[in-house]
Amino acid sequence: MTDTATLAGLDPATLTDVLRVAAADGFDRWQEQIRRTGGCADPIRLTGGTKTIDPATKTVLHAYTTDHEPGGMLRVACGNRRASRCPSCAWTYAGDTYHLIRAGLVGDPAKGTPPTIREHPRVFVTLTAPSFGPVHNRPGNRPCRCGQHHGEDAPELGTALDTATYDYAGAVLWNNHASDLWRYFTIYLRREIARRAGLTLKAAREACRVSFGKVAEYQKRGAVHFHAVIRFDGPEGPDSPPPAWATLALLDDAIRAAAARVQVDVPPSGDQPARTLRWGTQLDVQPIGAFGHGEDLTEQAVASYVAKYATKAAETTGTVDRSVCCRACGGSGGYPHVRRTDGTPVLCTSCEGTGIGADLRTLDVPDHARRLIHACADLHAAYPERGLARWAHMLGFRGHFSTKSRYYSTTLGALRQVRADYRAAQQRETLGLPDPDDHPEATVLTLAHWTYAGHGHTPGESWLAANIRRDIEQNRELAREEQANGGAEGEE
Repeated sequence: MTDTATLAGLDPATLTDVLRVAAADGFDRWQEQIRRTGGCADPIRLTGGTKTIDPATKTVLHAYTTDHEPGGMLRVACGNRRASRCPSCAWTYAGDTYHLIRAGLVGDPAKGTPPTIREHPRVFVTLTAPSFGPVHNRPGNRPCRCGQHHGEDAPELGTALDTATYDYAGAVLWNNHASDLWRYFTIYLRREIARRAGLTLKAAREACRVSFGKVAEYQKRGAVHFHAVIRFDGPEGPDSPPPAWATLALLDDAIRAAAARVQVDVPPSGDQPARTLRWGTQLDVQPIGAFGHGEDLTEQAVASYVAKYATKAAETTGTVDRSVCCRACGGSGGYPHVRRTDGTPVLCTSCEGTGIGADLRTLDVPDHARRLIHACADLHAAYPERGLARWAHMLGFRGHFSTKSRYYSTTLGALRQVRADYRAAQQRETLGLPDPDDHPEATVLTLAHWTYAGHGHTPGESWLAANIRRDIEQNRELAREEQANGGAEGEE
């Protein structure tokens, strides 16, 4: 797993801890635990145990305790979706998202969608934010407005050309209300569909359903935009075909009309003027090809694209991936609804009502991201109910990164349950316990008691876990290449 060259590059403290962990009793079992988590970067540490009992005879069929584990703890995966926090758990989350989106495109009876769903009209929509001021960009073969040609990874891309005129307050307020804009968009979309079909809203809902799965992504300028798969279904959902009038052209037209209607009014407060927030003009609606025979956008490409961005957040813009709000008040700034006898609100003594618990001047972030974070902090007092201080590290965005409608396909919870059931079946087979599906009369009782004991690794454990994760990734890549080569040989 490691060699002398890689160990030589470690700082003395980490190297000492690596040697301590590797020399400890139970190192092999520690490695086994970490491999079972996929090389999790921040595992949850638990103490406790389980007992499996035959309720008829009171016989203990199996008992497990963490007393004999390394450090007296069991380590389980953290489950964080962010690749910046835990690449291994993010890989699992991306895989689940891929299968969820793909099931709503190609059909998968095990996930609640029939193969006939491929015949339903569906599009891939991108909804963006408006302009808050000119930024450095790469407009094709032409130079940027600054007169230079920027490289693909140029650090100035997405940053303001003129920081004095860029609307940082408007940008973070738009991010903060982006989920409201999406909610209104889904409402207006159904109304626009009914209008084009010549039906009442109730009649249109009884004739067809509109299903979607979406993911949020940050642009380089720090503004959120949404990618969504939107699909027509019949009145019973994906199992029934949509009516004849529910065409691709009608869906395209209704989406554009709904996006143009949406607006969210932000009232004036303090020194902030009233604002009307809308979607940007860069609306993209592309039909999704069913079989990948030369279509511009295939099912595979859409599912892969959505899964890719499901594990990313604001850190892609250069900001931090952890909260900068005050821990004492949770970013609220105090107790604005509790007032003293003179009518003034009771503020948090730790942050003096700002809701920010970090010195923003010391953050190691680019200037553009720092200005957006500062804008969140400055606007917190004007709009305390919007939680801008709490979500400053997200540049104001407070919504879910991936959502779906009820009937689009399966759920992430269902996919996780399938994985848990598979592992439980493996465990029962290893222990020789009866399968309740095969022997419903053979009921067993499992008693569990777990206590949270912390999370994370020591520096040496973290380095070793990262090596385990890389080994797992390399093995996956080799297996994928072998499978692809085998398929190519089979075609020959």
